[in-house]
Amino acid sequence: MSSIEIRLSGSGGQGLILAGIILAEAAILDGKNSVQSQSYGPEARGGSSKAEVIISNEYITYPKVLKPDILLTLAPSAYLCYKNDMKENGIIIIDESIIPNNEDTQKVVRLPIIKTAQEVIGRAFVANIISLGVIAELTNVVTKESLERAVLNRVPPATEEINKRALKEGYNLVKMRGSEIWQKQMI
Repeated sequence: MSSIEIRLSGSGGQGLILAGIILAEAAILDGKNSVQSQSYGPEARGGSSKAEVIISNEYITYPKVLKPDILLTLAPSAYLCYKNDMKENGIIIIDESIIPNNEDTQKVVRLPIIKTAQEVIGRAFVANIISLGVIAELTNVVTKESLERAVLNRVPPATEEINKRALKEGYNLVKMRGSEIWQKQMI
C-alpha cells in the first residue's frame, strides 16, 4: 500500500467524523502515516457531514482526499453527492437503505449497517463503529488490534463494551456476506 484515500459520509449525528478520527488513529498505531480532515453542514444534526482519511506508508504531501479509493456512506444524499468523485477501481460501501446507481463503475457493497446497529446492538449510535469494522474486514487498511485500541481510546468509558460488540458486528457483516459479495464480484 502506497497511499489510500477514504471518505466517510452521511448526515450529522451519525458519528462519521469520530469514525474518521478513529480510523486515522488506528493507522498511526499500525506505524503508518495518516491525516484526517472533516466538514459538516451548518445544521450539525441532520445536515451533511464527511470525514476524510489518508493512510500511507510514505510521507503524505497533501492532506485532502482528491479521489477516494473507498467511500462509505450511510445517507442517500451523501451517496449521490460523492459517488462520482471516486477512483475508477474504488469501493463504495453503502447502507442497505441506499439504492445504488446501476451505472456505477466502482465495486458497490451494500450491507445492513444501520439495521445491525438498531436491531442487533440495540443502539443506532454505533453504526459508525460497525462501519469501521466493515472497512477493516473488507480492506485490511488497518489491523483489527489497532482499530479496537483506537475505538477504546475515543469512546466514552461507559460505552466500551457496546462499541467492541459493534466493531465485531461490522467484521461479521462482511464475513457473513463474504461469499455473496465475492460471487457478485463486488470486491
